[in-house]
Amino acid sequence: MRIRVVLDVLAVLVLAIGAGGNLAAGAWTLPPWLPPWLGWAILLASVTPILLRRWWPRPAYVLSLVLTAAAIPIGGPVLAVAVVAAGCALYTFVVDRGSRASRIGFAAGLLGIGLLGVAVPNPSTATTVNFGASALIVGFALGIAVHGRREYAAIERENHAREAVSAERLRIAREMHDVVAHSMSLIAVKAAVGNHVALEQPDQAREALRVIEDTSRETLAELRRVLGVLRDGTGVPALAPAPTLADLRALADRAQLTGLSVDLAVEGLDELPGGAGQSVYRIVQEALTNVVKHAAATTCRIRVTGGDGEVGIEVRDDGRGGVATPGHGLIGMRERVAVYGGEFSAGPADHGFRVFARLPYETAVTR
Repeated sequence: MRIRVVLDVLAVLVLAIGAGGNLAAGAWTLPPWLPPWLGWAILLASVTPILLRRWWPRPAYVLSLVLTAAAIPIGGPVLAVAVVAAGCALYTFVVDRGSRASRIGFAAGLLGIGLLGVAVPNPSTATTVNFGASALIVGFALGIAVHGRREYAAIERENHAREAVSAERLRIAREMHDVVAHSMSLIAVKAAVGNHVALEQPDQAREALRVIEDTSRETLAELRRVLGVLRDGTGVPALAPAPTLADLRALADRAQLTGLSVDLAVEGLDELPGGAGQSVYRIVQEALTNVVKHAAATTCRIRVTGGDGEVGIEVRDDGRGGVATPGHGLIGMRERVAVYGGEFSAGPADHGFRVFARLPYETAVTR
């Protein structure tokens, strides 16, 4: 805003000095019927709408039309300054309002200049009408263009904000599903075991309850981390770091508590960029959850391999296989892979089920 005001002041000085210099040098003289002081007063007053337009667009434009009407009988530099100021004031008025009022003001200005240019005696009717109309047309056209661009930019910002909110909601929904589905699967399996052996093997029942307790605590901690992003304002709790490749071993160990034998191998990489590492963790987590819930498998092999700017994930079990049902888990894994423009497949394989994903990423892998 300050820079624009400075530019307005410079424009006023250029107009006033240019027109006043012509008058002072005698390059153009005021009409003999006009007192010199009045001519100079109208000239200097004609630049004021340029200074006022940033704060009061409509009054500045109305004032510029009044001063233009007063300058039409004088003509010359006085009229030139007045119509230029009117065009500038109209531009700001249109940009500020961009509504029916600005269009009415534009039409009224054209009509007024046209009628006064023809009806009121002046040095050149054609020059008065053409120059005055041109200044208003240019100011109006530029104002409409800038106003339209700003409206479009505002709509784009609103659309981007809505898309960001939708993407964040989808991300949170995926996180919630992955966290809850995996943990509840472990809890359900161990609860079934504990219920089955409660009377004959109380030690195993107590062990199952311990696993359920530990898993529940870990799940609550992860849920707090996920739900923490929904809080606004101050007082957001310290959140645990998002899961990465380093947490895969703990994930495999938890799955083994259900009696599943998990063979995990991470080859060719030590770490990944935060988003890619978290996606790899969640894909493995969801694939393990499906193995525990649906496969009736005894072993599961997990391979995470990196190289040439991409990471491959393969989770294979020796369960009953079958046709993959497109539930939220598979959809979530597919969406995570799609974010990176990778490949994803899930389906029956030899003696079991296989999930495969390939995620390219930009940051080089640290070996």
